[in-house]
Amino acid sequence: MATSFDPKLFRDVMGHFATGVTVVSYLHEGDPCGMTANAFMSVSLDPPLAVISVRRAARFAAVVKEGDRFGVNFLLESQQDLSTHFGGRPVAGRPSPFETHDGTPLLRDSLAQLVLKTVDVHEAGDHLLYIGQVEHMALGVERKPLVFYSGAYKQVNIHAPQVFWASNDGW
Repeated sequence: MATSFDPKLFRDVMGHFATGVTVVSYLHEGDPCGMTANAFMSVSLDPPLAVISVRRAARFAAVVKEGDRFGVNFLLESQQDLSTHFGGRPVAGRPSPFETHDGTPLLRDSLAQLVLKTVDVHEAGDHLLYIGQVEHMALGVERKPLVFYSGAYKQVNIHAPQVFWASNDGW
């Protein structure tokens, strides 16, 4: 039984869960394409599985089917422009940021890259859940991720660990 509530409130509440930002890459008519997504998570270690959530209306949903491969690229803090570009505000004349791994497009210089083979697609309301088995993965050199929280990009500040000393005199 469906519950009626304010969709804006639901979006605001869910926006308070900080996420990394990914670009999902795939081929469309032989050309590399991408789509910004933050609805991504690992599912299983054995076998290695991950899932992305895709709007039914997205071009990805019309193109990628069971058995097809796609890439998931974790973005660096310095790659916010790629998130914007693949999130619906493309920059005309932008050079291609893609490289390939066995025919699957991936973003050059990203924080991490995965190639997944679609093993299942599940309907979930106005979205589709794509479960993919990991066939390839790689880590980049830099480690500052692009983070999305409460409707805006954020930075992760790494602090030195605090050291607390214990002694027999109570301090």
